[in-house]
Amino acid sequence: MTSRIQSATPGEQQGEQATGQAPYNTAAGSVSGPQNGRDGRASLDELHETARRIAANVERVLVGKPDVIRIALVTLLAEGHLLVEDVPGVGKTSLAKALARSIDCTVSRIQFTPDLLPSDVTGVSIYNRQSGEFEFRPGPVFANIVVSDEINRASPKTQSALLECMEEHQVTVDTSTYHLEEPFMVIATQNPIEMEGTYALPEAQRDRFTARVSIGYPDQQAELAMVDEHAGHNPLADLEPVSDRESVQRLIETVRSVHISPEVRRYAVELVSATRQAPEIRLGASPRATLQLVRAARAQAALSGREFVVPDDLHTVAIPVLAHRMVLTTEAHAARRSATDVVRAILHRVPVPQGSNHR
Repeated sequence: MTSRIQSATPGEQQGEQATGQAPYNTAAGSVSGPQNGRDGRASLDELHETARRIAANVERVLVGKPDVIRIALVTLLAEGHLLVEDVPGVGKTSLAKALARSIDCTVSRIQFTPDLLPSDVTGVSIYNRQSGEFEFRPGPVFANIVVSDEINRASPKTQSALLECMEEHQVTVDTSTYHLEEPFMVIATQNPIEMEGTYALPEAQRDRFTARVSIGYPDQQAELAMVDEHAGHNPLADLEPVSDRESVQRLIETVRSVHISPEVRRYAVELVSATRQAPEIRLGASPRATLQLVRAARAQAALSGREFVVPDDLHTVAIPVLAHRMVLTTEAHAARRSATDVVRAILHRVPVPQGSNHR
């Protein structure tokens, strides 16, 4: 199956970045474990090699942001959805499109605008005069990877069209339910909510995103390299798939089998529960956040070459997974405290389970 990009509206935003290093350790011996690929699962060696190829492909477009690329891979392997939030022009859309084009699967791109309707996303039933029946015409959400560009420029009514898709991997139109093909991932970009002409994502929408990342500005040396390498050529034009849908599904099955001990599971629950009790937080993380935290930690462990989760895996993914789900109090805003600061404080405050072996 060949990759294809579909646009709901004309025009595509292009962002750029420059220079950096590999998104994770690729030294020999970094992958271990006796995974044998049974039951449709890939071995850890295969997972690491495929992830390395995808990361290297994405870094051709978004260079110098290994942590951002790794979280994107973690989200993909955790069967989640990624929210890329930052100011215009730092490479949000480039990251989303590069990851989508690195996998040979069906890909759709939706440019969210204020006049976009829910049916423009999910699809619509059209009356066929010859057959005398209504026929469903699938919308761009019927793809393995859906790139939702500037999602907060659409009205809340249109944003809500993704709620059922993201949570249940299905679409209901005119009392009929249509299931989406696996794997299914939404990669959404948005500008900060204080930008003119945007609609803030409601809490229910943000809670469905497994992780949120911010790319940030490059340093001067990286930006100079970007001008030298990308000013006259768009690297996305030459990007070819380095994996396919079946391979990614095998990697996901491998991540599902990563072991998490009762102690580490309890630690994950304690971390999320602490967000509901913090005085700076008006709305803490939900039970859905606990599930997403565990899934992301499993993916992080697999990318690190382990068949089991350790507390460090939870620490690595805690901020991207939890921070965007919380609502701060007015006092916290006045004190210039961010959700990221609160999560960091919780990680320092909640006791880490003791013991060197969490198998």
